[in-house]
Amino acid sequence: MPHADALPSSLKHIHIMGICGTAMGALAGMLVDAGYQVTGSDKAVYPPMSDYLAGLGIPVKEGFVATNLDPRPDLVVVGNVVRAIYEEAEALLASDIPYMSFPELLGHLFLAESHSVVIAGTHGKTTTTSIAAHLCDQAGLEPGFLIGGIAKNFDRTARPGAGQVFVIEGDEYDTAFFDKGPKFLHYRPKTVVLTSVEFDHADIYRDLDHVKESFRKLMAILPEEGRLIVRGDDPGAMDVAKEARCTVETYGPGQTWDGRIEGFDSARGTMRFTVTWDGQDVGTFDSVLVGEHNLYNQVAAVVATLSAAEAAGGEPARTAAAESFANGFASFAGIKRRQEVIGEPGGVTVIDDFAHHPTAVRVTLQALRQRYGSRRLWAIWEPRSATSRRNTFQDDYAEAFDVANLVVVAQPYDQSGIPEADRMDAVKLLMDMQIRGVDAICLPDAHTIARTVAARSHPLDVVAILSNGAFDGLHGKLLQMLEDRF
Repeated sequence: MPHADALPSSLKHIHIMGICGTAMGALAGMLVDAGYQVTGSDKAVYPPMSDYLAGLGIPVKEGFVATNLDPRPDLVVVGNVVRAIYEEAEALLASDIPYMSFPELLGHLFLAESHSVVIAGTHGKTTTTSIAAHLCDQAGLEPGFLIGGIAKNFDRTARPGAGQVFVIEGDEYDTAFFDKGPKFLHYRPKTVVLTSVEFDHADIYRDLDHVKESFRKLMAILPEEGRLIVRGDDPGAMDVAKEARCTVETYGPGQTWDGRIEGFDSARGTMRFTVTWDGQDVGTFDSVLVGEHNLYNQVAAVVATLSAAEAAGGEPARTAAAESFANGFASFAGIKRRQEVIGEPGGVTVIDDFAHHPTAVRVTLQALRQRYGSRRLWAIWEPRSATSRRNTFQDDYAEAFDVANLVVVAQPYDQSGIPEADRMDAVKLLMDMQIRGVDAICLPDAHTIARTVAARSHPLDVVAILSNGAFDGLHGKLLQMLEDRF
């Protein structure tokens, strides 16, 4: 059967292929909340996701085998980790079972009747989505949400919501083996936040123009009565925004919506900032999100929340939302893997952060320098993403670590599938950083890194671990070695 473009008339049992991914597991929870019977399969069934799914009462089968489709489900949701050559996928394609992608199902079940607020862009999506969902929640809008990370105020990464608003992280990555378009094209946007447009995801995009093509498609489906909130000083974002037919609001330095940092509390790890509109102060707030990039992530979240509130309840709801911002920011608990302090053994502050693109590395380290002042700052970086394992940004990475006192670069993660001429060269990167005056070393594995950093650390050091993966358990190894030493 060809993949379905509508929901089956009788829908009770939904099977999810690739259920253990963060977004897929979140979808599974939403489906259970909505009353569906859910089953799943994956090739990597282990904690914490396996425990989470078991707690929801969802049976999960190991591996992608044909028998996973027995008993016959009413609909199969295919994750983008699933390849057409997998036995389960081949069995599905040979059957008459209807199937669709995760973004398609989300659009049909949860977004069709909602005011969909899509947070898109190369950087800042998870942070902006998290704070916007929390602000909408504090404003009484009872939003649904889907976040590509874990916001600590919520007990899950997604929920259906009881109100008219749905806040969703709009990923530009491809959708499924049968749909190579970006996920956000299925999210039925009414309000879009566009944080930035840079080259990334070198495994699916050729160059920056190719990336822009996808974002232009997002602009094309944004209705005339919708709203685009775009970072006005980002050239890529503004180039794409020319395609929008709706109301466009710009934010960032010198834009209609702006902000300024009033100060930092290094003891509490917080930032005080003011949001402005057309030169007038909207309010001054305290937040655990620190740094100039987070100043503007939060400005964008303010504008998105006001747009959603107005759509849901007119001017009274917009006014009520504005009045709730002080409490909303003060009560926001942060996001896992975004400047997250995971331990302070012996007075050494160890931080986990997802940063991997050179822009994200640079602004994250600048934020930590603002947050912790003159304390000695370590940056431990693993080239793990499809882009960072390539030499696409070889020179940009050399400059991204300038504010750190000490840098440890791990050997790039599995470059076997990348042509040798296209691979990130860790040794060259090390030499380029040393030429720039950065004290940098390259180490072969997580155990060696943990042992070296633990031995050389001093009380009051700040150690930032930057990776978009598990880094072979480095976080736990380093914390244990620091505990043992101190």
